[in-house]
Amino acid sequence: MNNTNTFIFCPFSKKQRQLLNWWTDASPVKDSYGIIADGSIRSGKSLAMSLSFVLWAMTSFNGQSFGMCGKTVGSFRRNVLCWLKVMLAGRGYTVKDKLSENRVIISSGAVENDFYIFGGKDERSQDLIQGVTLAGVLLDEVALMPESFVSQATARCSVKGSKLWFNCNPSYPSHWFKTDWIDCAKDKGLLYLHFTMEDNLSLAEDIKERYRSMYTGVFYERFILGLWVLAQGVIYPMYKESIGKPPEKVKPSQYVISIDYGTQNAFAALLWAKYGNVWYAVREYYYSGRNEGISKTDGEYLEDLNKWREDIKGCLYTIIDPSAASFITLLRRNGTKYRVKKADNDVLDGIRDTATSLKNGYIRIMPDLKNFDIEINGYVWDESEIEDRPIKVNDHLMDAMRYFVRTAKIAKGKADYQLSWT
Repeated sequence: MNNTNTFIFCPFSKKQRQLLNWWTDASPVKDSYGIIADGSIRSGKSLAMSLSFVLWAMTSFNGQSFGMCGKTVGSFRRNVLCWLKVMLAGRGYTVKDKLSENRVIISSGAVENDFYIFGGKDERSQDLIQGVTLAGVLLDEVALMPESFVSQATARCSVKGSKLWFNCNPSYPSHWFKTDWIDCAKDKGLLYLHFTMEDNLSLAEDIKERYRSMYTGVFYERFILGLWVLAQGVIYPMYKESIGKPPEKVKPSQYVISIDYGTQNAFAALLWAKYGNVWYAVREYYYSGRNEGISKTDGEYLEDLNKWREDIKGCLYTIIDPSAASFITLLRRNGTKYRVKKADNDVLDGIRDTATSLKNGYIRIMPDLKNFDIEINGYVWDESEIEDRPIKVNDHLMDAMRYFVRTAKIAKGKADYQLSWT
């Protein structure tokens, strides 16, 4: 069972047991070369797969090396390894975690194997795994990894009897992992299992409902329904419901500025004010050198910014496009007025977090932001692209909003704290 204060493991579901036992002697699919598990978030696939992977390795081999991969080493340790250690300890295994080596030594009696942790965050990651010989590899959240890293990791499994283990949440239908692995699973000798939140018996119904309420549009279809679907249409269809004014006779407890920097492209800024536990976009600044026919210098933009916020005293936390090196330097020289943080510029994660924040009322938009209204109503997915990508036209305030939400972690719903950084 599961309550609001404690997480308690429940018995594994039928789908999780399939994932746990597919390689055992009694299984009719034991000769499969590997397994793929995809589907919704919080469906228990990572938990069951990581345990199954280690049990298979410890049953089938002794003195071998294995790979365990996440998008980053840190994310794998946080999301998978910490729970895996608990489950293994409960089954009598000894686990020695060599943090400096990113190596986990697992033993039981006379059997001992090494498990190396790798991060597959970009194209350079393939160099980290190149050359190693593995008896098996687990790739957690494989759809977030570059194809080059996955190709290198799977090619390392040259020990006789080695197997491949993949899991992920869905992405767009033309994603290389969908077309080259899932759609070809049978031809590659791989077992394929699809998961939903109903396959995780440890997840209480109210928690499932909370996750269902977090997402909308394409993100709901992918993360809740577990479907490989194309991003289409308006990116923030919930915008109209988010328009509103702050409560009267209540003073904001904090202000933050978010900026998308441009010279020929528009320079756009939003002023955010926190009322209670809700952040309101209360003011916009927008200047397009291309539209106006005259570009402004960094000094002129700073002068405009000072006038735009002159009624707000003190030093303001400022989130800005990380590519705006010269303007960031200028803001930092004015450290009594601006305390700067470079924005987290992950586009898709930022859009997802912003959609969650708009839908759940973590952020709201004042009704008189004219340029913002024009941009957001025309902010749509580029359906001509094979990857998830918004059309890059008139999106500067959209970027400023995304920078704020993603960098300040607004989508986590922890608006009861004051933002701070050095």
